[in-house]
Amino acid sequence: MDFSDGVDATVSDKIIHRNDIYGDLSKTSAEPAIPAATVVLVRERPHLEVLMLKKTANISFGGMWVFPGGRVDDEDHRGAQDSLEAAKNAAVRETAEEAGLKLSSDEFVWFAHWTPPASTPKRYATWFFLAPLDDDDEIQVDGGEILKYQWIRPADAHTKHAAGEIDLAPPTWITLYQLAQYERMNELMSFLRDEPAKYYETKILKNGAGERVAIWSGDSAYESGNTDEQGDRHRLILGGEGFVFENTVANY
Repeated sequence: MDFSDGVDATVSDKIIHRNDIYGDLSKTSAEPAIPAATVVLVRERPHLEVLMLKKTANISFGGMWVFPGGRVDDEDHRGAQDSLEAAKNAAVRETAEEAGLKLSSDEFVWFAHWTPPASTPKRYATWFFLAPLDDDDEIQVDGGEILKYQWIRPADAHTKHAAGEIDLAPPTWITLYQLAQYERMNELMSFLRDEPAKYYETKILKNGAGERVAIWSGDSAYESGNTDEQGDRHRLILGGEGFVFENTVANY
C-alpha cells in the first residue's frame, strides 16, 4: 500500500485516510504478529523535541516518519532473560543501524506495547521505549532504508500531519500526542516511570459517518462494537480530514 501521495486511499471501495495502515477489514491473517521494538529519543532544547526518521518508499511503513526501530531478530534473544530484554536489544541494534547511535538500554523506559488488528498487511507487535538523548549526539542515516531525519517538537509534527505534509501511522501519532503534553524532560520521565505501560490491542470499527475508527481498551465500543453509543472514549478517528483523538479514560 502506498501512503506517499494523495489524501485518501481506497480499500475495498471504502475511503480511508491515507495513513490508515490497517488494511482491508474483510481480509485477515492467521499469522501471528511479528515482534518488534522502537525507541523514542527525546531531548530538551529548551522544549522537548523528538527524533523522527523518514522511511524510503517500497518497504514497511514506506514514506512515513517513524521512530528508530524494527523487528526483534533471533540474535536479540541471545543472553536475554525474557522478551522484554530481547526487545530492548532490538531497539539498541536498530537505532545503531538506522540513526548511527550507540545506545545503552539502561535508560530505556518501556511505556507502551502495540498490537495491530489481523487485517493489517504487515503486522508488528511492537514494544515502545523512550530514552533521553544528549544534545551533542550526532545522527547518521544511511540514505537507503532511512532517507533523512529531523528533530521536531511533537505538536509541530501533529500540525504537519494535519496539513498533509508528513505521514504518521496511528501509533506514532498517539505517541506524539503523549509527548506533546510535556514541556520538560524531567516531567515526562517522571510520569513514564510512575505510569504502568499501556497495551494497545487495536480494533478497527466504523462510525455512523462512515469513518474508520481505531478503538482501544476502555472505550465503550471496544466490547459492544457500537461506536455511536454514549460512553467512555479511547479512540482515534481516522477521518479523511485528519486524525481526531477522543479519550476520557486513559492517563496521558
